[in-house]
Amino acid sequence: MIELLTTSEMARADQLAIASGVPGIVLMEAAGRAVADAVAAFAVRGRVVVVAGPGNNGGDGFVAARLLAERGLDVAVVLFGDLGALKGDAAEAAKRWGRPVEPAQSGSVQGAAVIVDALFGAGLARPVEGAALALIEAMNAEPAPKLAVDLPSGISGDSGAVMGAAVRAVQTVTFFRRKPGHLLLPGRLHCGELTVVDIGIPATVLDQIRPQTWANEPPLWLAKFPRPALTGHKYDRGHAVVVSGAMPSTGAAKLAARGALRAGAGLVTIASPASALAAHAAESVAVMVRQVDDADGLAAFLSDRRRNVVVIGPGGGIGDATRRQVAAALASEAAVVLDADALSSFAGQAGELASMIVGRPRPVVLTPHEREFDRLFNEINKNTNVKSKLEKVRLASRQAGATVVLKGADTVVAAPDGRAAIAANSPATLATAGSGDVLAGIISGLLAQNMPGFEAACAGVWLHGEAANAFGPGLIAEDLPDMLPNVYRRLFS
Repeated sequence: MIELLTTSEMARADQLAIASGVPGIVLMEAAGRAVADAVAAFAVRGRVVVVAGPGNNGGDGFVAARLLAERGLDVAVVLFGDLGALKGDAAEAAKRWGRPVEPAQSGSVQGAAVIVDALFGAGLARPVEGAALALIEAMNAEPAPKLAVDLPSGISGDSGAVMGAAVRAVQTVTFFRRKPGHLLLPGRLHCGELTVVDIGIPATVLDQIRPQTWANEPPLWLAKFPRPALTGHKYDRGHAVVVSGAMPSTGAAKLAARGALRAGAGLVTIASPASALAAHAAESVAVMVRQVDDADGLAAFLSDRRRNVVVIGPGGGIGDATRRQVAAALASEAAVVLDADALSSFAGQAGELASMIVGRPRPVVLTPHEREFDRLFNEINKNTNVKSKLEKVRLASRQAGATVVLKGADTVVAAPDGRAAIAANSPATLATAGSGDVLAGIISGLLAQNMPGFEAACAGVWLHGEAANAFGPGLIAEDLPDMLPNVYRRLFS
């Protein structure tokens, strides 16, 4: 269940299910039953207040309220809107409730033991204001745990943005598939524990919807993940080249190189200027070191086609020298990972960079953090019509002709063909110097083994997060590569 559906795609899934013969009220009853089960698991002592909205999200709330009352719980339904204005399945669910309904006001939730947020869910199309805003703020002010139906009210299902104000839930129950807003920040922080429930929508509806967004989890890319063959040779696993900067900025290249090696590249070489050769040679054992002083030297070095991927940027320095190295790399037949200073060297010149990328037969992966992204793709950053991180990265990927990895707690990977994935396994401990260099190296190690660009980027992001999770507190960047064997063992167990 790794597909992520936009709000319009989820509405279509409902429609297709109903068209296939599953009545809408049956779907609503199943959704409400899942919510009731989740509320009952709280071992409630006191009144359950269901805050119902005017649409199908409110209908789910009415079903949950009825089922909880049938279990003997003290339940009240407060309705934001007019009972007589409810339509379709929501009206039927309200009829089946068959008990008094109170008008939703700020004081309606006071003293509740549990609050069920069935106000808007993913159906919100504009920022909340007025009485709706006051009601959400009143829910948040109560100490009672909040359980959200589908999505915390006030969160955009497509972007994860807070639309004026949003319920802070301890648990969210959603149906059939997650939405981007469940994983993108800040929406993910409002969801609490997320549960996805099968309510009877046939999985075959996805064949017609054809979603292009996924949660970045192993089923997305595992079929294309490289595994060493018993009869293989180290050159079968590729040769990654990491371009180093001059002294004293050598640490970033070392981190990237070790990431590539641990990710499975058969050979890794640091291409170093003369001034840094001794520093690299003194610390490198499995990683080779060769003198490469400039762009011409890099072009010559990459003319050996066995050196099939190159990383430029970690500790490389910002300026013309790095720009020339990037041009040399993109003129070669190697896959290319551009990170850090390689991206900042093209600040405001994404078009020039794209002109060197478009049409290349081998993959190019860009791995910016937010500030690097904004410098490189400054026109996208200034475009107020681009509302979400997901939309930004998709647009950047299409413009650049490359896979783009926009790093963060909700890292988004996008390919030029529109595919995108959102990560949810990156812990806060990754916010440490050098962790991005390791990620660039991991991705290059997978590309060296001929994993396709989008899948290599997605897998690298996931492995990076899992390595950090495996280590736990106290993480520094040097720890990440050496946690990969543990992650690989679990991945293939």
